[in-house]
Amino acid sequence: MKTIFFTLSVLLALSAGTQEPYSGPLPTRQQLAWHETEFYLFMHFGPNTFTDKEWGEGTEPEDLFNPTFLDCRQWCEVAKAAGAKGIIITAKHHDGFCLWPSKFSKHTVRESKWKEGKGDILKELSLACKAAGLKFGVYLSPWDRNHPDYGTAKYNNVFAGMMKEILQNYGPVWELWWDGANGEGPNGKKQVYDWKLFERTVKQYSPRTVVFSDIGPDIRWTGNEQGIAGDPNWNFLDTSGFKRGEGAPPVDTLNQGNYNGKYWIPAECDVSIRPGWFWHAAEDEKVKTPEKLFELYLKSVGRGANLLLNVPPDQRGLVNEKDIAALTGFKKLRDENFRDNRLKESNSFYQFTKEELTSNELLLRRFDSASSGYSINLQNFIVELPRPTTINCIILREAIHLGQTIRSFRIGLYNDKNLVHEIQGSSVGRKRILTFPATTITSLKVNLRDAKGHDNIIGVAAYLINQQLAQQ
Repeated sequence: MKTIFFTLSVLLALSAGTQEPYSGPLPTRQQLAWHETEFYLFMHFGPNTFTDKEWGEGTEPEDLFNPTFLDCRQWCEVAKAAGAKGIIITAKHHDGFCLWPSKFSKHTVRESKWKEGKGDILKELSLACKAAGLKFGVYLSPWDRNHPDYGTAKYNNVFAGMMKEILQNYGPVWELWWDGANGEGPNGKKQVYDWKLFERTVKQYSPRTVVFSDIGPDIRWTGNEQGIAGDPNWNFLDTSGFKRGEGAPPVDTLNQGNYNGKYWIPAECDVSIRPGWFWHAAEDEKVKTPEKLFELYLKSVGRGANLLLNVPPDQRGLVNEKDIAALTGFKKLRDENFRDNRLKESNSFYQFTKEELTSNELLLRRFDSASSGYSINLQNFIVELPRPTTINCIILREAIHLGQTIRSFRIGLYNDKNLVHEIQGSSVGRKRILTFPATTITSLKVNLRDAKGHDNIIGVAAYLINQQLAQQ
């Protein structure tokens, strides 16, 4: 195989000595790992699965919970086949029913018919996730419509005790999901949540767990349940003066983040594969199509967020066949459309080896500790192709371990040095997927602006995806 030489056409390079130090927020090691999970499953499961409700009353008899064919290994097989990296389970929803035999409640699987009260879904799922190489996460609603202590100071210790049980007995827990709902309990009272106690509990017993809520501290809600991140989408958020639940930041702020926010709190897009969050037989014919899921992928992961797709088990305790078919089709669309990176044939690029170019992954600029001083700047560069190539999708990746420094970009598409199409935008983040009408090019020029020279592109790829999918 003949030797190929790669060069970078630099339009503008600023030396490290003339740049202002980057002073914005940086992600933690745990947040960086979370960014790379990209897509994972939510599983709403509990008494509502059997009562056909979305929000339980907390008065449902424990015996109605009896998923006689429950198989967490099947859940994991479905997740793996769909390309998901983990599962987050509703360990306790607002009705207060615990999917583990908590010593802090009398409304649990222990009191149910399932496995004669000897079952433990958190144990089964955590072990199944470990065996399948999936991350294990837990949703835990602080609202409890069943617990007699809810609405009193004592309940805060109850909730903290439940978290301690989960973090100690079923770990490692990768992500902990706090719902901000706060309604009345069985005594007609609302709880004043001791969030500082809850945060201390997680930090003490599982410091590597990333925590989701309206205001983090590690991950934020994107402000809607449609699975759509903002455009732009900044990984920054200001939390001063805001609370979880009522008192959270405005929806548009949650959706887009703060341009100059103080903290690194990236967005997670939660959405259900069905109209509801729990399984309902009447919704078996209303499962989202693979094409709709692909559109949501472009509007979540493709805007630098993560996609949390709810796939609720049915009354058997299995992922339903209708949902599996949609997930299978979704995976097929991603595989087919992102298989052929059309920049692989570039003979004018920056220091890419033959091995890197022959892979189907993004073309990556390899960073090491020495390069983090910004001695090389990729604020502007050109990719030249050996022959006319048709594309309608470009993916950019930013070196977010160095911060989110790209504040605007312009991509020019050229055919024989003639500009034939231009794309403009603002945020990039972990991954930015840009779609446009199919265009034949011989080169593309990436110009990044408004970041004081601290622009760091570590990945670029181009594809010709299904045009109908590109136009969604």
